[in-house]
Amino acid sequence: MSKRIASMSRRPLAAALFVALIAPGMAFAETKKEKELEARIAQLEQQVQALLSSQQQQQTAIAQTQTQITEVKTAQAAPADGKPRIQTGPIMPGANPGTSFTYGGFIKMDGMYTDTSDGRIADGSSGRLFYLPSSIPVGGPTADGGDPYTDYHAQFSRFWFSADHTTDKGDKIKAYIEADMFGGGSNALAGNETATNTYAVSLRQAYVSWNGWLAGQTWSNFQDVAALPDAVDFVGTTDGTIFVRQAQLRYTKGPWSFSAENPQTTITPYLNNGARFNSGDNVAPDITARWITKGDWGHFTVAGLLRQFKYLDETETGGAVSVSGKFNLGKSDDIRYAVNAGSGIGRYLAFGLGSDVVVDANGELNALDGYGGFVAWRHVFSPKLRSNLMYSAAMFDNDKAITGFGVTERAQSYHANLIYSPFPKLDIGAELIFGQRALEDDREGDLRRIHTHVKYSF
Repeated sequence: MSKRIASMSRRPLAAALFVALIAPGMAFAETKKEKELEARIAQLEQQVQALLSSQQQQQTAIAQTQTQITEVKTAQAAPADGKPRIQTGPIMPGANPGTSFTYGGFIKMDGMYTDTSDGRIADGSSGRLFYLPSSIPVGGPTADGGDPYTDYHAQFSRFWFSADHTTDKGDKIKAYIEADMFGGGSNALAGNETATNTYAVSLRQAYVSWNGWLAGQTWSNFQDVAALPDAVDFVGTTDGTIFVRQAQLRYTKGPWSFSAENPQTTITPYLNNGARFNSGDNVAPDITARWITKGDWGHFTVAGLLRQFKYLDETETGGAVSVSGKFNLGKSDDIRYAVNAGSGIGRYLAFGLGSDVVVDANGELNALDGYGGFVAWRHVFSPKLRSNLMYSAAMFDNDKAITGFGVTERAQSYHANLIYSPFPKLDIGAELIFGQRALEDDREGDLRRIHTHVKYSF
């Protein structure tokens, strides 16, 4: 029995030993599986993190791409020069790629109250639209201009179009066309002032330029447009101003420019027996040359003109010189001036106040000497208010033995204006004008005018 008891007592001990021996193995196995599981979980977490990081990078790349697209669209819509555009697409599909289109002009309403001493300026003529010295009536001692008269018009409103292109090699090409409603100064062919006040469109400029070359109609190279005064009137200092637009071929290199321009000969018949006329017989073009220098102080320029005059088989030659410029007197003042003289200068001076040549008793042409000039002082009181004082004159050395006594000897005018700009591009102005024209027989005619305007540029 004691053996049995001993046997029974050894069984629990063996079981305890078995458990003690196997438990660490089981614990070790469970720990290994847990570690493997933990490693697997860590690997999965890394993969998830990698996927999240990749997704974030993709979203960042997408956002950057969208930003770049927006920047490109913005750059296309807003040109580098910062100027506004009518549209982003091509407005001239027939032009060279990259051509830029611009449009501008102004609306101008003129109102004039005129008093002439020796008669009335013909209704509908140019002299009723702006100061034109050749239109001032000159009568005898008993001449009476009658009551003053008033004119309103908007014929000098204008518009222009320009197409500019620069090639890959840097060549600059420009096409320009400009027009107004002047209609040549007469509305006889377009309408009248009875009801509709219709006027014909007039070509002012139409040319193409390529680098230093220009071909087409524009201001004569003999004219200094930059020296023109700030007038309420169309020109203001008309008497002494070179003023011609015509077709030409011009070349400009640095301060020099040269041109061959449309020729025309204006002729006064012998002893002024008949109206002045144009011959249209010229063979050689008018030749001009100009030199200019400029800076912050203003500009100074000298121009020369050579001409051939022709009527039937008769020919004559002539030439003229013009000195002009603008001199700045500080920020608020400037002086503008011109002095012009020559033989056969008539067509270029004062809208043809004198003729180019006179026919003598033998039918030969004689060039008429002429002189003219102006001076103008401009003062700016404030950004909204400015004023101008101007004087202008022209005279001709007529040989009375062949011209007679009924031709213009001289003309002069005084101008004083005040221009108010309530905001940029809008001008409201008034100008007092006194003009006078004298003939070789000492008769004179006067013009007194109040000229007002409202002008909006765009």
